[in-house]
Amino acid sequence: MPATSSSFRDGRGFDRMLVWITLTFLIVFSAFPLAYNILMSFQSVDLFTLASFDRPFVGLDNYKEVLTNSATDIIVKNTIVFVLLSVAAQLVIGFGLALFFQQRFPGATWLRGLFLAGWILPGLVVGAVWSWILAGDFGVLNWVLQTLGLTDDKIFWLSDPTNSLYSVIIANVWIGVPFNMILLSVGLSAIPDDVYEAAELDGAGRVWRFLTITLPLMRAQLGAVISLGIIFTLQQFDLFAALTQGGPSNGSNVMQYWSWELSFQDYRIGQGSAVSVLMIIVVIGVAAIYVRSTRHEHAA
Repeated sequence: MPATSSSFRDGRGFDRMLVWITLTFLIVFSAFPLAYNILMSFQSVDLFTLASFDRPFVGLDNYKEVLTNSATDIIVKNTIVFVLLSVAAQLVIGFGLALFFQQRFPGATWLRGLFLAGWILPGLVVGAVWSWILAGDFGVLNWVLQTLGLTDDKIFWLSDPTNSLYSVIIANVWIGVPFNMILLSVGLSAIPDDVYEAAELDGAGRVWRFLTITLPLMRAQLGAVISLGIIFTLQQFDLFAALTQGGPSNGSNVMQYWSWELSFQDYRIGQGSAVSVLMIIVVIGVAAIYVRSTRHEHAA
């Protein structure tokens, strides 16, 4: 019997094949595009030189152009606000829902499944739905607010520079809450019931049990949710494309959408690559902080 056939029969050959397929996939679809993007960030790449590999190296000029651009300050500020508010709101609401669904009541499983619908839908679909909800002239949100007497005038959520970023944040929170809820529900389910029962026998109330038992035992899950929330929020592009296109007047523009604008609207592809590389550095930094913190917890 050939050695190859014997190797596949005992499972080792199949395992090796899966490893090589995975490595090939990662190299072709992850490593090569990443390396190519980093290379372009140091080159002068525009519409005319994109198809050519003979591009002049410009060193850090693309990064200097990006960092000294007049729009950089507002875009960086928007990105920070977008990430902080989105992650904070997703965490608080998701944690609240996770605690709520820990209670046993009829229909809890079905109701929790409905919350996952927003997370499963593509971002562009969610953006289209929220564009109807937030429309200034005929949007559902304005109708509700006017019906309840909370406002007399129409609010132009997407076309007003003071509202546009917060409108995207609302839609992004709606997408991210189910993901937070599921991850935190898993962590809550792992806490033994007898710990709560012992604390209750000692006279600890709900709030005290939450502060002294739930939060400390959920520290690892909370760290994972926050880290993943930051990474996923920095990757959010579809909502901006569907709702505001970064406008008006860069009022809702963020780094990830600006990278696309520079590359595919202004055809300053080298500068767009530089923006994406800066974002990759931030994501790696967040991941490194999380990994370091988990190592310290395991060591302790």
